[in-house]
Amino acid sequence: MALQILLNFFLAFVWMFMTVSFSPSGFAIGFLVGLGIIILMRRFFSHRLYTARAWAIISLFLLFLKELFLSSVQVLWIVIKPSMNLKPAIFELETKLTEDWEITLLSALITLTPGTLVVGISDDQKRLYIHALDFDDIDNAVNSIKDTFERAILEVSRP
Repeated sequence: MALQILLNFFLAFVWMFMTVSFSPSGFAIGFLVGLGIIILMRRFFSHRLYTARAWAIISLFLLFLKELFLSSVQVLWIVIKPSMNLKPAIFELETKLTEDWEITLLSALITLTPGTLVVGISDDQKRLYIHALDFDDIDNAVNSIKDTFERAILEVSRP
């Protein structure tokens, strides 16, 4: 991936020198031309294009913003409704993530989402213990996290 980004920047600078246009717009055009060349040559690279990973990072960020908004509305509704029939619980989430940074990112995303908090991680780093403010179904909560945050982190981290 790093090789592709460097190659794209190199092609952008080559374009600037070939067209004798040393401006930001010349660099931008050269960057797009270089990206087109890299896309045409993608079968010669062993990994997927860096644009796919960049798109996965943007998608993860947008997913977090969506979940942050939805959970904030849920917590707001819990706070303003007259009767508080809360069902707090702690449940276990078994994860497929293996790298330390992946587990840390998942923990941070869960903790930053209102109404949930990671209270612990097992010694083998395969299970997260999560406290939920209002809890209905274990399987639904686990599948929700696996289908959103964990899947998005896997898209970012796997080649």
